[in-house]
Amino acid sequence: MNRLLLDLGNTRLKWALHRDGEALAGGAVAWDGDVAETLAAAWSSLPAPEAVFGASVVDATREQLVARVAAATFMREVAWLRTPAAACGVRNAYAEPQRLGVDRFLAMVAARADGLAPCVLAGVGTALTLDALAADGRHLGGLIAPGPRLMQQSLLDATARVRPARAGVIVEAADNTADAVASGCWLAAAALIERFAARMAPALGGAPVLRLGGGDADALLPLLAVPAQLAHDSVLHGLAAWAAAQ
Repeated sequence: MNRLLLDLGNTRLKWALHRDGEALAGGAVAWDGDVAETLAAAWSSLPAPEAVFGASVVDATREQLVARVAAATFMREVAWLRTPAAACGVRNAYAEPQRLGVDRFLAMVAARADGLAPCVLAGVGTALTLDALAADGRHLGGLIAPGPRLMQQSLLDATARVRPARAGVIVEAADNTADAVASGCWLAAAALIERFAARMAPALGGAPVLRLGGGDADALLPLLAVPAQLAHDSVLHGLAAWAAAQ
């Protein structure tokens, strides 16, 4: 069965066409481009999916735009996943389950499907998200902070004299403003991840697997003082597991 999977993130939309759990095609488009035209062109040569599933953290306007392209191209409606209280062996810690970002929930579904629980999941993108997942699938809660790039931009927007003339490099102690801003924001993100993993370790039965996903995961990984692994396309992976269970 062909399934088209959609991950609508804050920065871009990622998609993948799966057949029986195997990815046949995929791609991504940034929201600042012509999304409808790019998707229509990319999807025009695909075999028609029997179903289209979407996970979204963006506004209804962008969801509707993508849904219109899917309907025009494949004559299929998008089945949007809204964060449930439990699915695929993962139990949401939130008293109001829908308040947990669906991207965070699906990252936990992907980790459990890969046999990685207990683990700590970090999503490094526009926001920095952290979640703890126990061996039995219980979500123990998490944290949300600005991602390192958003931290930098927020600092520049809120100050009059912090205006570096160049992009900074990350160092342990900077002797100029550009490096001080870049280093402070990226190392703050790394420190928060390390602290969360350490504080959650007792509840997870020892040092948990640390998994990084999101657009800035590759850049943050070498800054961590603890072992970690990358999880590319974890939202799509989790969405595939959820769709297969329907």
